[in-house]
Amino acid sequence: MSTSHWKRIVVKVGSALIAPHQQGCSSHYLLGIAQFIATCRAQGCQVVLVSSGSVAAGRHRFPDTAEPSISLKKAMAAAGQADMMATWDKLFDFPSAQLLLTHGDLRDRDRYISIKNTIFTLLDNGLLPIINENDAVTAAKLRVGDNDNLSAMVAAAADADALIICSDVKGLYTKNPNLHEDATLIKQVSEINAEIYAMAGGATSSVGTGGMLTKIEAAEKAISHGIETMIVDGFDADTFNQLLKGQNPGTLFTPYDVPMQEHLHWMMHTSQIQGELIVENDFSADLEEHDTQLTTDDVVAVRGNFSVGDTVLVRKGDGTKLAKAKSNYSSCLLHFIADQEDREFANNAQQKTGPLISDKNIAILEQL
Repeated sequence: MSTSHWKRIVVKVGSALIAPHQQGCSSHYLLGIAQFIATCRAQGCQVVLVSSGSVAAGRHRFPDTAEPSISLKKAMAAAGQADMMATWDKLFDFPSAQLLLTHGDLRDRDRYISIKNTIFTLLDNGLLPIINENDAVTAAKLRVGDNDNLSAMVAAAADADALIICSDVKGLYTKNPNLHEDATLIKQVSEINAEIYAMAGGATSSVGTGGMLTKIEAAEKAISHGIETMIVDGFDADTFNQLLKGQNPGTLFTPYDVPMQEHLHWMMHTSQIQGELIVENDFSADLEEHDTQLTTDDVVAVRGNFSVGDTVLVRKGDGTKLAKAKSNYSSCLLHFIADQEDREFANNAQQKTGPLISDKNIAILEQL
């Protein structure tokens, strides 16, 4: 493993590192991470920090409740976010900037591009972007839900070379190391498959919401964009010394040799499905390679409400998921065409509008 080629990295820090005792922010475990970030910047590598912890940081300011309500959690996030940013600022001798995002921001293509531009502008002017999900205001349907996946989306938006996910274990083990003494650390993963997902258990931290499963999901998003990804132990200060020496202190996920095209990666891993196009069971799954054009004749049902340009799922009637694609039609127009008994009308409408989806805007789903 070599870190000398890194020009831009994303570091993800979880709630357990920010507020390990749920009594507000603590710099105890953050100092080593901050020193690592400062050293990377001094060596000419740009850094983006994705930091969880606003709810955990603000929890102590409210009545001790075993299961706080959603509104109480939002209040905790609002109070804790300020404390968390103040804690990070104390550890750096360079300026930082706060970006609070929702999945609604990331899944909208125009806002996604705006986020990219903001990140690049901050980096080009020497500021450290510190990014978190906007837990204080976001609705459930607009949430990413965990900062592991958020960090992968940010890494893709930032065109990062590497994503470093700081965990409370050294990396991915063959079994849960907290339950099995014979669990073995996997030092390198060249392909994320069903076997790798089977090794990922639930959350092991009482503070954070992301377990190993979300970290594997994040790694898959990142490596498909050509981003080297590591899961490391953020509680061990020596982790960051090893990283600076080009050593692998945890689990390294090697990136795809041929990364997905940027707009297809966004469609596959960031955009949200707004509806479904149900096609005949014998419809070809390999839309891209064979340049198959999806027409209204191929569609047997339309599900959901979507507009032109929204992402839709193309699947067979038997439930097999084929692709995510950008729709050239709205669901309203498709229902209108389907209601017309005159096939000449439907054919004329399609000749004017074109195919339902374009082969340049299709992300094939190999395994779901």
